[in-house]
Amino acid sequence: MSAVKGMRRLLVAYDVSTETAAGRRRLRKVAQVCCAYGVRVQKSVFECTLTEGQVLYLISRLLAVIDQEEDSLRLYPIPAGGRGVKVFGVERHLSLDDLLLI
Repeated sequence: MSAVKGMRRLLVAYDVSTETAAGRRRLRKVAQVCCAYGVRVQKSVFECTLTEGQVLYLISRLLAVIDQEEDSLRLYPIPAGGRGVKVFGVERHLSLDDLLLI
């Protein structure tokens, strides 16, 4: 995947406590928010290609959903051109032709 000027690639990973009904609702909501911004590459991991503004908006939306006392959210930058990223098995990625612009 080539880099697009002004776009940032990142991995969004989350762990939401599902011991309660409220936690299960948060888990579904976090997944819905992430689906609007990227491609699911694992159950709780999404690869996103976003503008800086979209990154900030995504973070604000996710922070509004999670319970920071029980859940965790991590964002990892992906180097331009995906250098250093190794994929084994089935590769799921976001085509830059199919960017999700929210």
